[in-house]
Amino acid sequence: MSKRISIIGAGSWGTAVANICADAGHSVLVWGRNADVVAHLDAKKENKKYLPGVPLNPSLHATTDLKRAFDHGEIVVCSVPTQQIRAVFTDHGKQMPAKILVNTSKGIENGTNLTVEELFSELCPGALYTTLSGPSFALEVAKRLPTAVTIASRDANATLEIQKFLSTPYFRIYTSNDVVGVDLAGALKNVVAIASGVVAGLNLGFNARAALINRGIVEMTRLGIKRGAQPLTFMGLAGMGDLVLTCTGPLSRNLRLGLMLGEGKKLADIQRELGQVAEGVYTAKSAYELSLKEKVPMPITEQVYRVLYHNTAPMECLTALMNRDLKAEWDIS
Repeated sequence: MSKRISIIGAGSWGTAVANICADAGHSVLVWGRNADVVAHLDAKKENKKYLPGVPLNPSLHATTDLKRAFDHGEIVVCSVPTQQIRAVFTDHGKQMPAKILVNTSKGIENGTNLTVEELFSELCPGALYTTLSGPSFALEVAKRLPTAVTIASRDANATLEIQKFLSTPYFRIYTSNDVVGVDLAGALKNVVAIASGVVAGLNLGFNARAALINRGIVEMTRLGIKRGAQPLTFMGLAGMGDLVLTCTGPLSRNLRLGLMLGEGKKLADIQRELGQVAEGVYTAKSAYELSLKEKVPMPITEQVYRVLYHNTAPMECLTALMNRDLKAEWDIS
């Protein structure tokens, strides 16, 4: 059954999701701020800024009219950076009763330290919240390379609907009922990916990166359990799957940002060079503050926060990590 689907956000991932939806046979309208990008996307079926040279489904359309986009969709997909969600959805979110909201943003709001589900419960109280996450670089998805992800909701019917409506021969969706775990895993893995990049930039070897990734999943799980998540979620696609991809794949913006930090570049210069949002920069602050509030040890997150917000030298942070008190491996309480 064909659905009307609105994609809020015309960046690389929003465009890739729009292409999935169009390939699945739905009526797709993409909203974006950049008039030039939107016009080219609508006319030429190419996102020339974020996915240049990648041909998209000829049936999708794009607009800069946010109200039109919200009115179009029976299903609304959020693909804007987490720190922009409040600004984009405040005027229109309460007009979404009974619509399914599919979140694809990965982060925690600065200032409030709200997860994306908590943020949308405030902005879109009538919508049925689902969250889509997993190892999925936008460029590979747009090129229709095989990908598997997880959709989570507190409503079993909503997960089954999205699984059915958005799955394609190259995009396989698994279901989960652990919204807290999937949202937190998607946010926190970006922080660990920055640390992974720092380790690579310092030329500390593969042993160090493997250890970092593994200890990263431990502290992600630790916070998740405290917030009510299911531990197994962090071993799945939204957890370990996405973490490994983001910590090792060259398309990862958070990894590249960390790599340049390790090489001694300044954060402001790195962000200008990347040209796109690296969510881990913002999430590191909120995650660190959450860890203090919840009294959950998150040493990797703490050291990434220190590098980003206190200009602490990466090698100093590494020394702090390696000289912590010795512990049992699976102390995740």
